[in-house]
Amino acid sequence: MTTQLLFREDAYLRTASAHVAAVTAGGIELDRTVFYPLGGGQAGDAGWLLRASGERVAIADTRKGDGEGRVLHVPAGGTPLPEPGEAVTLEIDWPRRHRLMRLHTALHLLSCVITAPVTGGNIVPDKARLDFDIELSKLNAAHIERATNALIAAGAPTETIWITDEELDAQPELVKTMSVQPPRGAGRVRLLRIPGIDLQPCGGTHVANVAEIEGIRVLRIRSEGRRNKRVEIALTGSD
Repeated sequence: MTTQLLFREDAYLRTASAHVAAVTAGGIELDRTVFYPLGGGQAGDAGWLLRASGERVAIADTRKGDGEGRVLHVPAGGTPLPEPGEAVTLEIDWPRRHRLMRLHTALHLLSCVITAPVTGGNIVPDKARLDFDIELSKLNAAHIERATNALIAAGAPTETIWITDEELDAQPELVKTMSVQPPRGAGRVRLLRIPGIDLQPCGGTHVANVAEIEGIRVLRIRSEGRRNKRVEIALTGSD
């Protein structure tokens, strides 16, 4: 069964109604979801499923299931489980998701401030990082903060566009990440565009305008190997 991914069309959806498709050892499958599953370096969402009885099923994590389009909502230990076919209301942990959205969008800006191939990345609620194939001596924390925060302060909308697999093949320069390739085979690829700043394949969740990030600070810069120099950031604004 393929889960309808509601966050793909609107990353600001906090709640939705759904039906339980299956309950397995891996988690709860729904016919539709607002929960983003771990992928592309971004942590999976947490939150709750509300049953008609008023009982709340705590969701500790969200992962991709086996097969295209399957999503597993991983319940917290000891949480009572719903039954297949049951109607539930979905509610994500919005403050947590919003931090992930702000950090993910900030990494897009970071990848434009640091012009080098990206070799890896990770986004969790309290920090995020990108790894670059670049000499350590070329990374200056003060410059990175200043340039990234200037882009944030200027503000720019973000938008999702889709291109075909063939169009992406004709524009290989759009793919910045060496470690994660965009998914192919469905006939089209999702891109995030920040006009005048960035355009690259990305399946994650992002804020509608980069000004919503508010600001970042560089936590640390360090070497993680010959071709991996890590830049770790955190948010400076309020949640």
